[in-house]
Amino acid sequence: MPAPTASDVDAETAVAGVLAAAVEALGGQERPGQIEMAEAVAAAMVDGTHLLVQAGTGTGKSLAYLVPSLLHDRRVVVATATLALQHQLVERDLPRLVDAVGDLPGVDASYAVLKGRSNYACLHRIRAGVPDDQGTLVDVPVGPMASKVIELRAWAEEESEAGGSGERDNAPRHTDREWRQVSVNHRECLGAAKCPFGQECFAELAREKAQRSHLVVTNHSLLAIDAIEGVPMIPDYDVVVVDEAHELVSRITQAATDELFAADVDRAAKRSQRHVEGHEADDLADAGDALRAAINDLHPGRIDVVPDALSEALVAVRASARACLSAYPKGDSGGAAQGDGDAGLNQAKGAVQEVFATAERMTAHSEGDVLWVTEGGDNRPPHLCVAPLQVWGPMRDKLLTDKLAVFTSATLKLGGDFNAVASSFGLKAAENVDSGPVERGDDVLPWRGLDVGSPFDYAQQAILYVARHLPPPGRDGLGQAQLDEIVELVDACEGRALGLFSSRRAAETAAEAVRERLPHLTTLAQGDAQLPELARQFVDDPHTALFGTLSLWQGLDVPGDTCQLVLIDRIPFPRPDDPLMSARQRAADKAGGNGFMQVAATHAALLLAQGTGRLIRTTTDRGVVAVLDPRLATARYGAFLKASLAPMWATSDPAVVRKALARLAAAAPSPIKQSDAR
Repeated sequence: MPAPTASDVDAETAVAGVLAAAVEALGGQERPGQIEMAEAVAAAMVDGTHLLVQAGTGTGKSLAYLVPSLLHDRRVVVATATLALQHQLVERDLPRLVDAVGDLPGVDASYAVLKGRSNYACLHRIRAGVPDDQGTLVDVPVGPMASKVIELRAWAEEESEAGGSGERDNAPRHTDREWRQVSVNHRECLGAAKCPFGQECFAELAREKAQRSHLVVTNHSLLAIDAIEGVPMIPDYDVVVVDEAHELVSRITQAATDELFAADVDRAAKRSQRHVEGHEADDLADAGDALRAAINDLHPGRIDVVPDALSEALVAVRASARACLSAYPKGDSGGAAQGDGDAGLNQAKGAVQEVFATAERMTAHSEGDVLWVTEGGDNRPPHLCVAPLQVWGPMRDKLLTDKLAVFTSATLKLGGDFNAVASSFGLKAAENVDSGPVERGDDVLPWRGLDVGSPFDYAQQAILYVARHLPPPGRDGLGQAQLDEIVELVDACEGRALGLFSSRRAAETAAEAVRERLPHLTTLAQGDAQLPELARQFVDDPHTALFGTLSLWQGLDVPGDTCQLVLIDRIPFPRPDDPLMSARQRAADKAGGNGFMQVAATHAALLLAQGTGRLIRTTTDRGVVAVLDPRLATARYGAFLKASLAPMWATSDPAVVRKALARLAAAAPSPIKQSDAR
């Protein structure tokens, strides 16, 4: 990591003044937590100490890291987990900030957004055609999605003419399958040097802009591919700010997870038949058949010992894919691909390379990987997955050793301190400078944790209700006692309830019970419509209860009287049969640790903190978080979980909670009319 320069030191002293100017220009108000965070980020950038910052909702953390980033002497990367935050940064926060302080001394206001190649439309695919299953380039799409693909093509051409970004997020509404008809992944791409449209390429233009920019906004997955997998995707940088850092480990795990479908092998074989003159494509198809048979004979779940039939099938897929790749024509002649240039050949070969790389990883039987068979469903047959057992090692060795990292989120302290989350990133408790002097060295990564608090008074604004009188949750879903409790609580607050459930079945069961017993209220369940539509209905009608699963735990922001009750049916431990989580828990036990606390309880604490955080979104919000799982109050690990939550006033008395909800409902606008209740 480079030594700090004089400009860095100047930036550290200037950050408070620039932040004050930005807040004034944007019409905001001074927030002590925001100032403390901005100064800490600037200091970390100077002294090279990794920083974890817990900043509660309403702190203004985006501005607190953007200001020191613009003042830093070298390029800074900001990585987010969600498209929503990425849009907020690029479309709102950064333009407003640049307008406010872009002309001040020491501020480099150039910025760019950078995504993976498949997030941009591909002009070559649009203009030269899309390979069918045989690898033939088809210029005009056919079938029910044809009109949508034609619309996407027209949009991409308009973007190109207007100098637009060609990003998927700006495209007309579409499905994943439709988007694949106008985009390519990095294996299918011809490369700027060989592509006839390389000078116009949206992805290449985005990379060029990033090269010229001081601040680059990207996502966790691209950060992982660049830093950990070693595929150069981001221009050189020294500092990375990781927002929504509670999501980082799961996003890196997702980026490092490979899937293998028998259908993938079939498709690669069919596409190769036009380009390979020998028997290699047929051999690959036969290997795909063997793989399908082997997978169908297995029960879903983790594979600790690979059965002979599966092992032989994977070896056959790997060997035949390697032979098929070797049989492709060399050089630029195009071989059997005459008539469609390099594109059909390149994309067919890319499909085989993908199959080979995944099969090779699966046949390696690495102790650092976990292999499992999925259940299938939703028109996806059972298939194989392989994921890293842990990602903290690669994060430490390939990211944190070379770069200065600032991690920030509203939920980083679990069990009352930062150690659990820091260790998941690859930082050791003994390296925490807050615990005492840390001797710096090549193998030591000093870090500190900072909680800048929240502008909310949780003890006055929120009640944490643990339904201690209920029986512990069972495997069969919600019991009658839990359903009665849900109905009574929703009735008390006259709707205005967000239900966060451990399964789709539990959410639907609860919704059905509330609809039946409280017909005068509107009750929505995830799956009734798309999430944006459900969220709109939830906000528009105050007498609405919305019940759902994981995507609602973290992705819903509904301030005000819309949400006065957050219901949580059970502590969100990972499923005992979750292949990756169970493997990580077992590995922690073998290493002499407590696998349950290190993996299952930490996972549950993060989700609980995120879920309970849906309630209080502004300084005027009031409400109740109701946890229907008595283990939060009775189990030994309950103290660890509760210490991970905001400091709400706690009770186990259902009568107190119902009265509080009734008072909030009576004070809220738009009371239920008698005509509505008939």
